[in-house]
Amino acid sequence: MTLLRFWQAHSAELLTLLRQHLVLVLLSTTAAVTIGVPAGIMAARRPSTGRAILGFANVAQTIPSLALLGFLLPLPFIGGIGPRTALVALTLYALLPIVRTTVTGLTTIDRSIIEAGVAMGMTGRQLLLIVELPLALPQIVTGVRVASVIGVGTATIAAAIGAGGLGEYIFRGLAMADTTTILAGAVPAAVLALLADSALAVAERRLRRGQVTRRSMIGVGIAAALLLAVLAGGAVISGRRSTVVVGSKNFTEQVILGELLAQALEGEGIRVDRKLNLGGTFVCDRGIRSGDLDIYIEYTGTAVSAVFHEDVPHDPQEALTRARTLYARGQVSVLDPLGFNNTFTVLVRGTDARARGLRTIDDLRPLAPGWKPGFGHEFIQRQDGYPGLIGAYGLTFGTQPRGMELSLIYRALAEKQVDVIAGDATSALIDALDLAPLEDTRRYFPPYDAVPVVRTPALLREPGIGRAVATLAGRVTDAEMRAMNAAVDIEHRDVREVARAFLQRLK
Repeated sequence: MTLLRFWQAHSAELLTLLRQHLVLVLLSTTAAVTIGVPAGIMAARRPSTGRAILGFANVAQTIPSLALLGFLLPLPFIGGIGPRTALVALTLYALLPIVRTTVTGLTTIDRSIIEAGVAMGMTGRQLLLIVELPLALPQIVTGVRVASVIGVGTATIAAAIGAGGLGEYIFRGLAMADTTTILAGAVPAAVLALLADSALAVAERRLRRGQVTRRSMIGVGIAAALLLAVLAGGAVISGRRSTVVVGSKNFTEQVILGELLAQALEGEGIRVDRKLNLGGTFVCDRGIRSGDLDIYIEYTGTAVSAVFHEDVPHDPQEALTRARTLYARGQVSVLDPLGFNNTFTVLVRGTDARARGLRTIDDLRPLAPGWKPGFGHEFIQRQDGYPGLIGAYGLTFGTQPRGMELSLIYRALAEKQVDVIAGDATSALIDALDLAPLEDTRRYFPPYDAVPVVRTPALLREPGIGRAVATLAGRVTDAEMRAMNAAVDIEHRDVREVARAFLQRLK
């Protein structure tokens, strides 16, 4: 019932995400058929070339989906944030089953049938079009069936790079640890996969029985083309209405801040395209530099250290000035801070802190060899993260840190899967899960003031951006941010509702 109420409350958004998902799958599968069938024909005709083609398709299939998106993201023309990169990745994943079944269908045709066609004077082209492809069609449809099911499932990952689709709900639910939101995306995706599999299974059976005429095949093709045109046309029209692209990273606070920006911009009459819940810092930074994003919220310490690889001044104003100077070189502007400092904080369980008298990070040194650390994936890699932390405090843990999504590490600590983590100082889960922050006596963590980062050309093109951000500048306190995080993470309220309520209080 909770899931049904969620769908009812988000019906318009659900239909939009469903349409985006269908467009991604239909376009990528169509592209894979267009490439894969000719490639399969070539592979069947020339075995030496076929081995290379199948080898390439096999390699593409073995690359993990998130890794493939990461490889494609920085590439010119086919990379970038949005559906373009996702379509390339989905097409590559769909190639192997289509190429393989095309080769199998052509190479298993009874040779006597081919010889009969040659004896009748058919050319190679006539044999292919009139005899071989019709006989191989059931096998090819099997490949399309497998590719479609793979596409429906894999397309959920596309939300990580702002391509939309039902994965939006899945990633949003993971960030909030909310099962209902996860199921809101997972269930429709599973239903789509089952429908695609069933429909193509029926087509495959009818082809094997010879119950499909050429006229009916042409009719199905025209209907599919019209459906694709309608869905893609709706997506294009929706995309044209948007003028400012707002992004965010992939944890609760960032999604809230992205929604705050989006609604503030809409309050100025600016049309907005939301690309929230993207990957971490580096995905958003690449998006702002490539023009795929116009604005998102960054943190001063993260910008200077992780993006530009410089030491961060410990004075907040100096850190802000340095971030502005570095960004300005790439035609990116840093606007006034929102008002809160979301620095990292090292956390342990409250029971451990009280029992062992833990107050500072230094107190961890004798315990570290027997304790299991856990950190966000990005924190483990960043110079202002795990490598610098253990060096500054002389910590020697007995095991390598366990990496996981930032939204999950708080519960992992509370459930004793790990013993120490680094979280956000503004996280509402610190109090809710009885976690204890340890004092950073050596001032290792620099200031992390939240600041809007915006492409300078977009700021000049649309002056309303500056006015919208000015309504938020200095007005989001630490307490306000923790309260909004609690509303989403603990009370499981809708992000848009939480952002709307905060903006109304500002008026």
